[in-house]
Amino acid sequence: MIQSRIVLHFPGFEPLEAEAHRQRYKRSAAQASAVWQTRFDVGDLFVDGQGTHFPVHAEIAGRATRSDIHIFDHNDLISAMRAEPVWMQIGKGFKAGFDVVRQGGAWGYFRHAWRFGLFFLFPFLFLAAGLALAVNIAAIPSAFELSSWWFLLALPAGYFVFRHGVIPFSDRYHVMHLLADWRLAVAVAENRREVDAFIERAAREAGAALEGPADEILVTSHSMGANFAISVIARLLEKAPGALKGRRLVFVTLGGAALQCSLLSSASVLRQRIGALARRPSVDWFDIQCLTDPIHLYKCDTVALSGHADAPQPKLVFIRFKHAMSSERYEKNRRDFLRMHRQYVLGPDQPSGFDFTLMTAGPLPAKSFEGLDSTRAPVIHPMS
Repeated sequence: MIQSRIVLHFPGFEPLEAEAHRQRYKRSAAQASAVWQTRFDVGDLFVDGQGTHFPVHAEIAGRATRSDIHIFDHNDLISAMRAEPVWMQIGKGFKAGFDVVRQGGAWGYFRHAWRFGLFFLFPFLFLAAGLALAVNIAAIPSAFELSSWWFLLALPAGYFVFRHGVIPFSDRYHVMHLLADWRLAVAVAENRREVDAFIERAAREAGAALEGPADEILVTSHSMGANFAISVIARLLEKAPGALKGRRLVFVTLGGAALQCSLLSSASVLRQRIGALARRPSVDWFDIQCLTDPIHLYKCDTVALSGHADAPQPKLVFIRFKHAMSSERYEKNRRDFLRMHRQYVLGPDQPSGFDFTLMTAGPLPAKSFEGLDSTRAPVIHPMS
């Protein structure tokens, strides 16, 4: 059983800073406390040379566990893209989509996980339909052979419908956010300057965090965060091969989207780091996936498809969100793909084989979740 743990967590592509992630974790921990009949006390956020982190004290079955959870959010990268004018976001978003197609990513998505391919197409088709509607409105005078003076009304009307109708309506489906997601995916694949700077800073902070004593070192990542987790830990071990000091590291990806970037032809650095991490003897890597989550490449082997079929492969661990959620909440949210995609890191309504709070702050070794059964809650034996 674990008494102390260091957790390095890399969130997905969400416009949330570290404090917002802590608040979410605190809400999820409150739900987990009720489900597991225990206490998860989430402390305040600290910012220092180890980055941003907060403590969690757990008491369950007479056992006490302290976990220090370090948040490596990439909110600054997201905010910079979302702060640009709308038309610039659209233009750069479509360019990123073209780059994904040009670099073979789209073909890879449809070849290995067609649902993710549809996820890729969605924001571009949505905006293309909106633009087509606006153009048709603007072209009404021509279509009906009206006087050219009618263009003075039709052109502004087309613009107004798109800018003040289509764009606000698209927020319901997070279309502009998804455009930014694909822009970041290309930036990660190309290891652009802003991405490399984030990785270097995070590697320094992760190295400082690992200097502390702990029974267990756990790295977790959600969605797009898998790309940063892989790059940061691989870069840390490149710079300081002895950073683990003889300890083992459990590396868990949750709905991981590393293939979103590594399938692009420009992602040579990322693919090299994926292989290096997979071949590291002191790293235990497994990938938790869910059938009802279309925003990852379900049943796909990240390491093999990144060009390292000869390396040890992370074990694929399958869960079902409905086992942890109440039937009411599951039915309410099951068609909201982005909401369901976040469920990996959200709180449970009932016991099941997987719970993020229990894995990151409870007394069970994180590696024990590698063999979980989604329908069966883990057993925590009380102290004798």
